[in-house]
Amino acid sequence: MVGHNPLSTTVGNILFKMVGPQLTSKFRQEAGGEMPGDAVLVEDLPELPSNAVFFLNLVPYDDDQDGTAVQVLKLSINNVLTSCENRGFRSVAFPVLGAALHFPQSMVATVLLEEVHAFEQNRDNRTSLLVRIVIHPNDEESSEVFKSAQETFQLKRLTKDAHQPDQVSTTKRIVLLGKTGAGKSNLANTILGETLFSTNDSPNSGTSGCQAETKSVNGRSVTLIDTPGFFDTGRSEEEVKPEIVRCITECAPGPHAFLIVLKVEKFTEQEQDVISKICNFFSEDALKYAAIVFTHGDQLQKGMTIEEFVSQNNNLNHLVKKCGGRCHVVDNKYWKDSKPNDYRSNQFQREALLNTIDKIVAENNGGHYISNMLLAVEKVIQKEEDEIRRSSGNMPVEEIRKQAKSLVSQKLLIQLSGTATGVLLGCFFGVREIIGLAQQHSATLRKLVTRMPAVGGPAAVAMGGTEAAGLTATAVVAGVSVAGSATVGGILGGIVGFNAAEGAETPWDAAHRAAKAVMTSGKNSFKPLPLGGSKTT
Repeated sequence: MVGHNPLSTTVGNILFKMVGPQLTSKFRQEAGGEMPGDAVLVEDLPELPSNAVFFLNLVPYDDDQDGTAVQVLKLSINNVLTSCENRGFRSVAFPVLGAALHFPQSMVATVLLEEVHAFEQNRDNRTSLLVRIVIHPNDEESSEVFKSAQETFQLKRLTKDAHQPDQVSTTKRIVLLGKTGAGKSNLANTILGETLFSTNDSPNSGTSGCQAETKSVNGRSVTLIDTPGFFDTGRSEEEVKPEIVRCITECAPGPHAFLIVLKVEKFTEQEQDVISKICNFFSEDALKYAAIVFTHGDQLQKGMTIEEFVSQNNNLNHLVKKCGGRCHVVDNKYWKDSKPNDYRSNQFQREALLNTIDKIVAENNGGHYISNMLLAVEKVIQKEEDEIRRSSGNMPVEEIRKQAKSLVSQKLLIQLSGTATGVLLGCFFGVREIIGLAQQHSATLRKLVTRMPAVGGPAAVAMGGTEAAGLTATAVVAGVSVAGSATVGGILGGIVGFNAAEGAETPWDAAHRAAKAVMTSGKNSFKPLPLGGSKTT
């Protein structure tokens, strides 16, 4: 609401028409002061289908993404969620907030996602709280902007005017993971029913770059994201980094399912290592959204099912159990023309796999895998979408999204290059007299030191343009192992490199700027480590 007035918005006026003067009367009874961020709760209105109504005391948007208006919006959402939990409410419906206060809709959608995610991470009560978004069916622009939030929250119809996208028609983002040669690209083609992903049968083959394709399959809209073998040991970090960034931006705000691709063969330590890297890169929670898909099904013994094959290996059986018992098998060479109802038929297995993906989405309340990293990337993408939309006129939504992702990938890679260069140089120089730099960056350094144990993988570097977004993780991307004083040197170097990369047009330009900045900043603060051994003080 605007100015502590419950009738200052379209929703407030609609409620007043339903309830009458009792609405404003009860509001005045419950309203205390007029502090921004307050959530005034009005209950006992029998004319309404809900138990209560919250009125949020917001302030007009001030064109600052981190300004007072946005902070008040965050506080208001958190107050609503906390109040719902304290009073035992099982669901809450948000309209399109901030329209009367000139908030960009994409910003509101992102703030909602962030605050609900943070609330879920920090709450002690595990009782389900269903979050809904109410959008008028004629408001196509809001429906598109809030699409990511709609997919994350389990949306249901609140009133006849509430718009709920058809779950079947909502595009599912599916990421294929596995080592080179496992058959990810062939599996993607099998799922889509045509050759859209390039394949190669040589021993050193594999996707050279992250690729995404969208198509309707058996009445379902799916986007498959085929990844290069960035869990392989044979590729250099410099080769892998651009594809990690591309994968992150393609699957933002989060994949609905992961398909971990393995061959029907002995499950060795190498395969186990790939699984460990997947869990480190995303998190152990990713397995809740995962299914195992085996390729080379012709290697199964006659009459054997894939479940029977899995049961023969304890480690493999344990992995499948972590993925909810979900496993399937295809054969891209011999099972193409089998009868559709035959177990050893790609058509049969494809439909079974699609049904499994539907179940994964249902079991996760209609949402997708989410993390702070992906939320931050989505926030940057939506910012780019807003800028493109303002300058492009009537460009199709799909093209706007595509361009925004491309721009964000490039920006993140530039940031990564600057940060990684700073980390490398900082680690090399170590720290003997860091008082000057430590004072300059004390707040950031304090945040980083407290967060270091929680950093889960190299992708954390892509979190939204803040120094505390995972600079320690950049050391992993750069292949740097830091310890002792070198850790502090790496962190400080990363901060300097990150800031220096601002305005760079290419990753090489970012690396050059970072190197120059670290050398200049550390001239009186850093001393080189002895090349022959560890540093002593």
